[in-house]
Amino acid sequence: MFDLTGRHALVTGAGQGIGAGIARHLSQQGARVVVNDFFEDRARATVASITEAGGEASALAFDVTDRDSVVENLRPLELDIVVNNAGNAGARMMQPSPFRDMDPEAWGSPIDVNLGGVMNTTHAVLKGMCDRGFGRLITISSGAGSVGLSIGVAPYGAGKAGATSFMRHMAVENAPLGVTANSLALGLMEMTDVSDPALVAKLAKTVPCGRLGTGDDLGPAVIWLASNEASWVTGQTIHVNGGGVTT
Repeated sequence: MFDLTGRHALVTGAGQGIGAGIARHLSQQGARVVVNDFFEDRARATVASITEAGGEASALAFDVTDRDSVVENLRPLELDIVVNNAGNAGARMMQPSPFRDMDPEAWGSPIDVNLGGVMNTTHAVLKGMCDRGFGRLITISSGAGSVGLSIGVAPYGAGKAGATSFMRHMAVENAPLGVTANSLALGLMEMTDVSDPALVAKLAKTVPCGRLGTGDDLGPAVIWLASNEASWVTGQTIHVNGGGVTT
């Protein structure tokens, strides 16, 4: 069950953290994985971890917000599975701030990568999926796209909400052609750039399950949505958050 042998998958933003975990899980189920990241060295590091474990993977460095680069890199590929994972504020970390105090110049990056990047990648691969009669579009979203938060991430939440809505439209448009589109809305996850144990412990206490999520928590959900067994699941937003309230 959930065998992905023979499938060709892309994971964006997979050079570290959650994306790297997703890429490894897809490989473990037999998929050939294209590892994308803004930074080539990160992508190559994930590829190395996959190939050392006996999987098949390749690195592809490009910026998902650069439409021409996305098309140039993806159009030649026949992809069956696309995981839109590249997020946050792209190569630059998002700086939380109340919206009333935010510089308008800061709005662009969270919207561009979390919504524009998803649209760019999807557009580059979708026609091929429809022509071949099979496709799995999986977008990694966030609970911030479903509920309001007071921590200063409004543009990020808006971008994630937009991407989730976009997946619903893709689901309806393309279901008759064998392409499904779903979102996974995440709760608090482990962050590769946070080294403060006290902060991690404080955040973990807010999660009902008592810890932050990891790529290993998310990978099985991605595998299911990517599989033949999930062919009747489309247009859904599934919350993977350790028990957090989402409505």
